[in-house]
Amino acid sequence: MELIAVPIDKPDDLNLILGQSHFIKTVEDLHEVLVGSSPHLRFSLAFCESSGPRLVRRSGNDDELVELATRNVLAIGAGHSFLVFVREGFPVNVLNQVKQVPEVCRVFCATANPVEVIVTEAGGGRAILGVVDGGSPLGVETDDDVADRKQLLRTIGYKL
Repeated sequence: MELIAVPIDKPDDLNLILGQSHFIKTVEDLHEVLVGSSPHLRFSLAFCESSGPRLVRRSGNDDELVELATRNVLAIGAGHSFLVFVREGFPVNVLNQVKQVPEVCRVFCATANPVEVIVTEAGGGRAILGVVDGGSPLGVETDDDVADRKQLLRTIGYKL
């Protein structure tokens, strides 16, 4: 089998959730979860149908992001995979709701980092084997780094 690294094409400030699901109903259920999470969230999702007409199903409230998600899942090409892009919000704000959608089998990553999707082909289809999310560690945090991490969480409002 050949391994293929498919980079996710996105702006640096855009967050994503990449996962696997099992049913066409995923598109509507994910849309409902995302639109109900915040009136400010801009989002898109695209889903690779793996049987029947085998189309990329798509939805969202931002046409530019819908096109971007569609283009990226076409490049990945793995059946039942889905990609969500979020702007004006973060995956942490919707991740549990996404994972609770009955059709969702797994989430590979939720990040704003550069992502490469490791894909293989077998039996006429493609599968996601995993992801490369960002870069490898450059060291271990110091006491100053711990203080900086804690301050950042308070600055952006995630801790008191």
